[in-house]
Amino acid sequence: MKTPMTIRKPFAILLLLAAALLLPAFAGAQEATPSKLVLENSERILSTLEARRDEFRKDRSALESFIASEFDATFDRDYAARQVLGRHGRGASAADVKLFADALADSLMRRYGSSLLDFNTQLKVRIKSETALPRGLGVKVSSELLRRGGEPIPVDYLMRKSGGTWKVFDVMVEGVSFVQTFRRQFDNELTHKSIRQVAQELASGKVSADAGR
Repeated sequence: MKTPMTIRKPFAILLLLAAALLLPAFAGAQEATPSKLVLENSERILSTLEARRDEFRKDRSALESFIASEFDATFDRDYAARQVLGRHGRGASAADVKLFADALADSLMRRYGSSLLDFNTQLKVRIKSETALPRGLGVKVSSELLRRGGEPIPVDYLMRKSGGTWKVFDVMVEGVSFVQTFRRQFDNELTHKSIRQVAQELASGKVSADAGR
């Protein structure tokens, strides 16, 4: 019998969940504040995961399609990838950055996607604050995932306007940053290999995005 996943286990599951939580049900909501988008879409995604859990257990491709569509719609992959690449991304072509961004997202899904099915979706979302980021980079929406019998889990979203829509470029779960986590993980690889080489190794499964680091 599978042991239910403890909430603390990991950044990666919460990261995938958090990144998916912001699907833009944006039609007609273009003027919504980042905080409102976080709250409304968090609640909708949690209820959808719970309602479709049995379906997703039987059909992994349906789960992958669901999360991928959410991730694509809300996460500014290319901008986030440039933050992850850091100094290695200076002067990199848009094509190479996109290759890395897609490979990183796909690696996360392969490794951790099915773990969402063991995740406790009986959670409530509370928005704590919305503050401007320095240098006009966007906003930070600070929220908490509330669960029965446990401490709240802080989740912060760093968001920027892209194409007139608010999108996420970093997620911080319990203070741990998506960008910083993967920048550290891939720094050594990118010091010795090109962005394209690292992206190809991610895509082939030779290396994996390890959010447990």
